[in-house]
Parts: sequence; C-alpha cells; structure tokens
Amino acid sequence: MYRNLTRLPAAYSEQTHVILPLMNTSPLSSQGKGSSSISSDISSSTDHTPTKAPKNVATTEGLDSSTRTLSTPSPGLILPSKSSSLSSPALSSNGHETNSSSSSSAPAETVAVIHPQPGTHTRSRQSKTHHYAPIDLLPDHTLLQIFSHLSTNQLCRCARVCRRWYNLAWDPRLWSTIQLTGELLHADRAIRVLTHRLCQDTPNICLTLETVVVNGCKRLTDRGLHVVAQCCPELRRLEVAGCYNISNEAVFEVVSRCPNLEHLNLSGCSKVTCISLTQEASLQLSPLHGQQISIHYLDMTDCFSLEDEGLRTIASHCPRLTHLYLRRCTRLTDEALRHLALHCPSVRELSLSDCRLVGDFGLREVARLEGCLRYLSVAHCTRITDVGMRYVARYCPRLRYLNARGCEGLTDHGLSHLARSCPRLKSLDVGKCPLVSDSGLEQLAMYCQGLRRVSLRACESVTGRGLKALAANCCELQLLNVQDCEVSPEALRFVRRHCRRCVIEHTNPAFY
Repeated sequence: MYRNLTRLPAAYSEQTHVILPLMNTSPLSSQGKGSSSISSDISSSTDHTPTKAPKNVATTEGLDSSTRTLSTPSPGLILPSKSSSLSSPALSSNGHETNSSSSSSAPAETVAVIHPQPGTHTRSRQSKTHHYAPIDLLPDHTLLQIFSHLSTNQLCRCARVCRRWYNLAWDPRLWSTIQLTGELLHADRAIRVLTHRLCQDTPNICLTLETVVVNGCKRLTDRGLHVVAQCCPELRRLEVAGCYNISNEAVFEVVSRCPNLEHLNLSGCSKVTCISLTQEASLQLSPLHGQQISIHYLDMTDCFSLEDEGLRTIASHCPRLTHLYLRRCTRLTDEALRHLALHCPSVRELSLSDCRLVGDFGLREVARLEGCLRYLSVAHCTRITDVGMRYVARYCPRLRYLNARGCEGLTDHGLSHLARSCPRLKSLDVGKCPLVSDSGLEQLAMYCQGLRRVSLRACESVTGRGLKALAANCCELQLLNVQDCEVSPEALRFVRRHCRRCVIEHTNPAFY
C-alpha cells in the first residue's frame, strides 16, 4: 500500500509532513554499512538521543486502528527528503522496512510521514495483505530474555531493526555491562555515545551500568575514562587491559567518582604508576575515611613504571585488597612488599612473577599475611631460596597454590618445609628448579596427599622413584608435567595406572 511514500498522490493531501533534523533522528535510520564491529554500529548513530515525536501524532501499524504515541521515530516512517537521488525504503504491510535500496550518503534532513487513522476502506485492504514474521509473535519478555545473551555490538545492531526492537534493545535491564573490543575501535566515541543513550531517562547518570570492559582497545584515552567516571557512579568492574594511552589522572578520576568499584584490571597500562584519590576527593573525606577505596581485585601486570613508592600509595589507599597481580613489574623490590603487608592484611592471592628484584626478605614480608594467603606466584624470582620458602611455609599454612618455577635456589630442604607446613596444597609448580629431586617429591607425597596439579618440567634430578611415590599417595592427581625430565616409560605407566584421571605431559617418545 505504502510502496513509495516519497511520491504521494494528491489524494493524500490530509497527510502531515514533519521535518526532523538528522541529528535528532533515531539510530534506526540506516546511515552506515560495513564491518561487524561496534565501530560501525556506533559511527552510524549520533551523539544525541533521539528526539521524541509530539504526543498528539498518531500512526497505524498492522491492523491496529487505535491512536498510538510515538516515543521515537519509526524506521519505516523516516524517509530521505531528496527522493530524486535516493530510493526510499519500501514498507511491508506491517509497517516495517523491506530490503530495497540503501542510501550511499547521509542527507541533510529527513521527512517523517505521519498517517492519520485509516478509514474503513484502508482497513479492509490491510487485512488482506497483513503478515507477521515468526519472531514478531514472541512476547516482549521472551525477546528480552534472548537479548540478555547478546554482546554490546549485537545489541546495537538489534536496535536498528525496527521500532519495537529499538525500544527493547535499550531496556535498562540489558545494560549492566558494556563490552568493547578491537584495536581500531574509536573507544572514546563509542563510550560517549552509549553512556549518553543510557542516560536518557536519568540525565547525566547511568544507574544500571556496573561493568565496563574495553580490553585491547588501544585507542582508548583518558577522555573515555573521564566519561565513565562522570556517568557511571555505580560502576563495580572496570577492565582496560592493553590500553596503554591511559594515565594516572584518568584512573584517579574513576576511583574517586565510583565508590563501589571493586574490580580493576590495568594490565599493560604502562603509564599508570599508582592508584590514589584525586586531590578534590581527598579534601572532601574526613581523615578517618581518607583511604577508603573499595578495590578488592587489582591487576597491574606489565605496568613497567610501577615502583616501590607507587605500590606504597596503592597499599595505603586500598586496604581492602584481596587479589593483587604484579607480574613483570620489574622495578619493585622487597621494600614495596613491606608496605603491602603493613596496609593490606587481607590479601589472599599475590603474584610477583618475574619481579627479579624480589628475594627472601620480600617473602619474609609476604609471610606476615599469615593465614590469609592462598595463592602465591614467585616464578622466575631468582633471588628466592629455601630461606624465603621457609618463612612462607611457617606462617602461611593455608596455602593452596604455589608457583616457584625458575627459582633455582629452591632445594629439597625448602620443599620439605613446605610439605610439612602446608598440607592443604593443591597445585605446585617447581619446574626448572634443578636442585629439586626425588627426596623432595617423597616428602610432598607423604604430607600433601590432596595434590592435583604438579609441574616438574626440566627438573633434571627427578627420576621414576619420586613419580611413583606421588602416584601411590596422591590419588586425586589430575595433571603431571614431566617434560624434559629423565623419566622412564615404566614410571609413567605406573602413574597412569594409579591416577586414571591424570593428564601426563611428557616428552618421552616411548610412552604413549
């Protein structure tokens, strides 16, 4: 019926033509084409929220003859003003667009054709040609359940299908999380557009957004994080791994304006040197609450600029830390760990992998965490010996996971202390520790019978005797890595026979 609305006959003189600016139209109008990334979805929309149509405007949809108020312009009712150069989208009988021809460039303005209530003759013609797509028969709550499993860029695409999907896709219940990916994505603009749309019902504040994940978006800068800090006061989780253009200023702004932030991933942000409140936020807090940054999880892996003073600032401002990962922060020394143990007594997981300046004195300070520590990684910390391991074994009896790979100073003596004092040990990695031999494994088999994962890769002194002791006593063993070890096939078959669920990683061609 409405095959070509841009060339209307004179009989439709009672129709109303309303000129709407392009910047105020709904993102449903097809302006952009291209890749499946979020950048194409965001770039095709505008930075402004759709202008609501007047409440006295009526339209028809399908067989419904009642008057309805348009909250946003329908994609089927938005037509280019220059019909001579652009083909108008054809309309199906239910009011939705069909694939005819798409415009190659955005016009300066659009024309919204609003039809009055149809007469009896119009209703009879529609009843003959009206058809619903099967998905249109689903109720709103079912579509919302489907949309809840979609990613951010998929939701943005669904919002461009039709008016009903637009309203459902922007339901606040679907937007507790924003997840953006892509090295070429203009992350600052994407965050600005999304938060601006989500703040439509609550100006300048998005109360539903709790998680923002923009890992790997290398074009993200401080401007994008400033938008998050200003618009998302209920933020609880922020991940910006690999966004190396972020600096201290933006991080300070986020932690100061988002008091509920608990999870912060800054891995790979090489410009970040510490975490603290802004000066304005510090002045507003009383002295008794000046250190209340509620972060529990902090990942600063590959933050090469982090030094002892920065970690001291972090520890003093984040006393609630339970998970701290400092992998490859090569400038940290034992002095930094002293401040950590002093201000953050609740740390349960700590990774110091490849912090080569950390030694036995640092482990002595880590041992002051006492009963809280469950996970410890000191891989490739070559200054650690049996002395530091003895401190850990004595004061951290609830240790579950230990990664000491590459600690060449570790011997059977330190492993014996660990086995006797940490009977709840579940996972142990002592690969590339050439001084660990069968004697240490026999001590582990005797006292740590709940072991599930053991890595002995490149342990030159380990033979079949130690492996048989492990297999005979640790029946729950699930993974055994003996690559580059001089272990006989008979010993490996013994392990497989006694630990049927164990996956054996080896380099012995005679064992299959």
